[in-house]
Amino acid sequence: MRQVSIAILLLAAISCGKLNEITAPVGGGSLPPPDPAATLSRVQTEVFNQNCTAVGCHDRIGRQQGLTLSAGLTHASVVNVPSQQMPAIRRVQPGDFASSYLYRKIVGIGITGERMPQGGPFLTDSQVTLVRDWIRRGAPND
Repeated sequence: MRQVSIAILLLAAISCGKLNEITAPVGGGSLPPPDPAATLSRVQTEVFNQNCTAVGCHDRIGRQQGLTLSAGLTHASVVNVPSQQMPAIRRVQPGDFASSYLYRKIVGIGITGERMPQGGPFLTDSQVTLVRDWIRRGAPND
């Protein structure tokens, strides 16, 4: 257990500088206001259903890391729920995408394990922006 704790602290120290990368928009400046059309319904349809719910991954059966991203179960599985890989961080921290482990996993910064979806192809910029904006809006169950 002590070795795991040391490994997590070391990883956190190494990746701290990289966490700034996930909060800065491409080209610098500040982020525009979140898109009001960034809803959980859209994230479910455009991101999770297409990339995360393959059999054995984050579907109702596979539930990798105890995470289900199947329609109707996603919100309860991610919002304000501690991640299993880094329990001090919530999977989705409403309003704070940089502190949301789910967001970190899809951009591949400040995580343990692999970037998601595992082995790629990774999410497009527009899919990442959709997830980011949904979290910035407070991750509502809409």
